[in-house]
Order: sequence, then structure tokens, then C-alpha cells
Amino acid sequence: MIKSLIDRLERHGRIAREEYITLMDCSGEDAGYLRERAEAVRQRVYGRDVYIRGLIEISNICKNDCYYCGIRRSNAECSRYRLTREEILSCCEKGWELGFRTFVMLGGEDPYFTDEVLEKLIGEIKRRWSDCAVTLSLGERSRESYKRLKAAGADRYLLRHETATAEHYKKLHPAEMTLENRLRCLNDLRDAGFQAGCGFMVGSPYQTKEHIAADLEFISDFRPDMCGIGPFIPHRHTPFKDFAAGSAELTCKLLSIIRLIHPAVLLPATTALGTVSGDGRERGILAGANVVMPNLSPKDAREKYDLYQGKLHSGSEAAENLADLKKRMENIGYEVTNHIGNVKHI
Repeated sequence: MIKSLIDRLERHGRIAREEYITLMDCSGEDAGYLRERAEAVRQRVYGRDVYIRGLIEISNICKNDCYYCGIRRSNAECSRYRLTREEILSCCEKGWELGFRTFVMLGGEDPYFTDEVLEKLIGEIKRRWSDCAVTLSLGERSRESYKRLKAAGADRYLLRHETATAEHYKKLHPAEMTLENRLRCLNDLRDAGFQAGCGFMVGSPYQTKEHIAADLEFISDFRPDMCGIGPFIPHRHTPFKDFAAGSAELTCKLLSIIRLIHPAVLLPATTALGTVSGDGRERGILAGANVVMPNLSPKDAREKYDLYQGKLHSGSEAAENLADLKKRMENIGYEVTNHIGNVKHI
């Protein structure tokens, strides 16, 4: 039964909600078959290349108060910082020399980073390194803002939807934040011409498998260019400090399911997956992922960008240790490439 379900998902890119739950619950040989099919699809579309993105955490100042996040505005224990323009450009320069061709500027919703500030910054990055791609992950903004950032030269934008179920969204966020606005932003990003990415946490508080199935349906409908999923990890200074972390095993099964839903999606093996499991990066790639994002941020900033407890920022997670990451990927039969790594249209 499971094999026929997986085969049907691969053929049609979607199955019924209850069938997604059946796949989430599979184990043993069935789980192995799911992983094998996802890896085969990933190799058919992207070969054995692993795309690298240089992550630059530009600010941990955030106007929002999301209940799961360590940089939420109510966390008085958070040591705040904001990278200067010169520091960001220095990160890009270092990344370019290391072989990175995509820079990902990630940050809280910091009011300092207005459209004007970002336009000048993006323009300078593109002027200095014209063959690079710029990915932004800077939260909810207006339609006009997204259009301006795209016109300035940004290529991709990642905005996790977090959950496709409104009631669950309310349990993760304060009242001023709504799923309706989050989805509006995703549609505006696509309308602005971005390669747009969504995603969610696996095992977030109050999440059910029905919620995850709804997320998979949303991904099937939206067809994101990128999809970032990783296990929820609690932070000691948030309301969710006593909740259990999400499962690496379920995360990997969901990576496989998403690969079968949308074969061309750019799918990261996330830092969170590497945090909950020592071999999480490798397991993610073998489950169908094809992107990793080593950290290019200044070392003191890496410790302060404290989204969740124990977030990795050294070893193969650090851009300067790219050789270690390359070796780890080679050990499982994959190759890190410095290709710009745009989504493929198939």
C-alpha cells in the first residue's frame, strides 16, 4: 500500500490529506522506499550537486514577538546587534573568495533596514559581484517594498509560512500577526518576480499531523521555488521553553515527501536539522535535500543570532570550514558546487 501511495505521489505531485499522514507514519522498509524515491527524483533533476549559500545574519533586532523565537522583542536577555553596511560587504567578499555565489541576508524585522537602505546595499553587492545571487529573508513587508527590492537586484526571498492552519498560526504568534497577511506576502513576492520560498517548523508546539498535511497541500498548491523546513527547537527565553524539540526522523521523511510533491524545489538541509542530529546535514541530503547554508556572519554575531537553544554556528556550519562540509558530502556520494544554483524549470 505504501509503495503504491509513494508511486502515485511521484506521478501526480499530490495525494489526499489522510494519505500524507499515512506516509508520515511509515517506517522500516516503507520509509526506506520513500527516501530512495525522493533521492532518485532529486538526482534526476539536480544530479549529485549540493548548492551552497553563504548565510549572513544581518540583525537580531526584531519588532515581532513570535512565541517560538529567541530574538523576539520581549526577550530582554538577547544581546542585540546590527551589522553595518561595511560588515555585510566584508562577509560577501570573504564568501566570494571561498567560492560562494549566493549570499543570503537573514534577519529579524529590524526597522533600520528600510527599502532605501536595502536598495543601496543590494545594488552595491551586485555591482561588486555581478555573477552572484542575493537571497533575502527579512520577514513581512509591503507589496511595494518587495517590488523595490526585486528591482534593486535581489533574486530570491524566503518567508516561511510556519503553518497553513489559521488556528495553529494564532497559537504560535501574537494577535497582530495573521496567517492571512503571511500568505499575502508570499503571493506579493511571487508577483514581484522573486524566486519565492515558504516553509514550516516540524514539531512546533500544538502542531498535529493534520496541520502538517495541510502544509503539504499548501506546498503542492503554491509550488515554491524554495522550501525551508527544520525541526522546532525550544529556546529558554520564550513561552515555549518547556516544549520538546521536533524529530529529525519526521523532518527527513517530510523532506522526501516535499521532493516528490515538487521535484524542482530548492530544498535545504537546515542548520536546525544539524542541531538536533549530528549527521542531520547528511541525512537531509540523502532524504532529497540539495542545499546547505554555511554561516558567513562575523563570529560574534553568530552567537547572538540565537533563534533556538544550541544553534550550530561552528564546524561544518561555518563558511570558513567549507572543506569539512565538502568532505562530509563526498562521504555520502555528493559534491558541493559553487554554481549559483537557481531553481530548475522542468
